[in-house]
Amino acid sequence: MAAADLLVVITDLILRQIPILYYFKFHFLFDIPVCNIHAVLLYAATDCSVWFTVAFTFDRFVAICCQKLKTKYCTERTAAVVIGIVTVLFSLKNIFWYFMFTSRYILQKVPWFCVITISVMLSPVWTAIECLHYILTPCVPFILILMLNALTVRHILVTIRIRKRLRVQSSGESDSDPETKNRRKSITLLLVISGNFILLWALLVVCTMYSRIVILNMLDNDQMLLIIQELGFMLQLLSCCTNTSIYGVTQSKFREELKNGLKYPFTLISKIIK
Repeated sequence: MAAADLLVVITDLILRQIPILYYFKFHFLFDIPVCNIHAVLLYAATDCSVWFTVAFTFDRFVAICCQKLKTKYCTERTAAVVIGIVTVLFSLKNIFWYFMFTSRYILQKVPWFCVITISVMLSPVWTAIECLHYILTPCVPFILILMLNALTVRHILVTIRIRKRLRVQSSGESDSDPETKNRRKSITLLLVISGNFILLWALLVVCTMYSRIVILNMLDNDQMLLIIQELGFMLQLLSCCTNTSIYGVTQSKFREELKNGLKYPFTLISKIIK
């Protein structure tokens, strides 16, 4: 999930801007479909980022709510298989962007970064494909994340009530215990993740759908709509970064693995020197 988020930052925030800002230094790219390839990589990375979040949410749901399935599903092998399947499926799914755009980067300050032909822009077929794209990412993940987190929160609340009742019966005390506090923190984390994902993606989806309706009906594209859509892109990119950051801040094991990863090059150099 963190790797996919990093790829989104590289392909969208960095590689998208270079050919636009330094247009005259990239004449040699005019005859090469660089923008088409870039579009496939960008949308594939974004899809993987979103669906890795869904897979991680399902993994957490199984670990908390399905104790019998946990031992079989929550393994490194299963994680590797899920990551591989998601990566392959959404890489293949986004190949259609290669044929939707031209190879030229656009120079205007609008959300589209590749030049799109009028025939494609006015085609109902391409509009349907684009709508399907946004249904798969992020509308379906909206529903799945909300449903899985709601079931997980419900299970945690039931467990807290049972644990509290058992403590009262066994000791006659209802003092708060650390386990209950940890589970309440888990509920807060789940709600923050769900709310963050939906709020940051919602504006882009609504603006994109409305923009396609405006184009198909030959209406004037309001300048304010372009500004709001650009804001939607910014919030969507922020969403690809915040989920990993939230997990990193709140999960001690995640922080420990991150520290180990940062220390590894220095440890390796130290071993070589010795």
